[in-house]
Amino acid sequence: MTPDRHPGPARDIASRADLDGLLRRFYGAAFEDPLIGPFFTEVAGLDLEAHLPHITDFWESALLRTGSYRRNAFAPHAALHERRPMTAEHFGRWVQLWRAAVDGLVAGPVAERAKEQGERIAVNLLRRTSGGTTDGAGGGFVPLAAVLLRS
Repeated sequence: MTPDRHPGPARDIASRADLDGLLRRFYGAAFEDPLIGPFFTEVAGLDLEAHLPHITDFWESALLRTGSYRRNAFAPHAALHERRPMTAEHFGRWVQLWRAAVDGLVAGPVAERAKEQGERIAVNLLRRTSGGTTDGAGGGFVPLAAVLLRS
């Protein structure tokens, strides 16, 4: 190995602690992102420390099958969309940052499922906030996912 190369992720997502680290990395990037950051910082005014346990519950339920999430994940996104509409471009950027955070920290079957689940969630949220369609919802999600995110 050359000195300027760093080894890739060594392990898969296996615990709540793994999810906490992943979510902190992702939200650190998302809050700073010029496209989607304002949704977290200005529109939602998200207090990450207060909200992170709920987000972790969601991902722990989705990926580790714990059943710890008992809230409505759509409701806060719908309320946010009412305040400032979210487009395919926003959801595409969310997926791009999510995939980069996952790829930068973990590797394995659960990590792959996290990326797939993130994209499914983004498509579903886009459909539900845009009245059931994704075409014409700000540039189209499929090109962002197929071209930008997988290249």
